[in-house]
Formats: sequence, structure tokens, C-alpha cells
Amino acid sequence: MISAALSGFALSLSLILAIGAQNSFVIRQGLLNQHVLAVVLFCGLSDMMLICLGVLGLGQLLTPVFDLYGAWLFALAALWLAGYGVLRLRN
Repeated sequence: MISAALSGFALSLSLILAIGAQNSFVIRQGLLNQHVLAVVLFCGLSDMMLICLGVLGLGQLLTPVFDLYGAWLFALAALWLAGYGVLRLRN
């Protein structure tokens, strides 16, 4: 039991500590001193909520949805990211 808890803790810590889009946004907001508390609270609470949903088995509930609409969801996500990338390149 303790081994599983330590593995879960280490995995969660590695996901949170990796410098990705969310963490770079939090760092940027902190350096600019803009809405630091709100950003940290929102990111921390959303991470906690998503981890809890993952532990509680939300993936099992969503598997039929992904089976039916997986290709459409992938295409929409690709378009969203491409559009966001173009907007970021313009700025």
C-alpha cells in the first residue's frame, strides 16, 4: 500500500514539476506580478481536480465517447492548437 502511494506521489510530483505550458505561464505571471494568487490557486485546484478524477476512473466513463468521436476530437484539437500557434506567432 505504501509503495503504491509513494509511486502515485512521485508520478504526480513529476507531472507538476515538469516545465510545461502551465508552469511557464505561472512563472511568467509571477515574474510580471500579475494576478499571482489567482493563477496559482486556479492551476493548483485544477491540477488537484484532474488528478482526483483520474484516480476515480473518469477514463472508464469517457472511453465510449472517445471510441465514437475520437477522430473528430483529434481534428478539433489539432485545429485549435494550430490556430493558437498562429495567434502566438503574430504577437
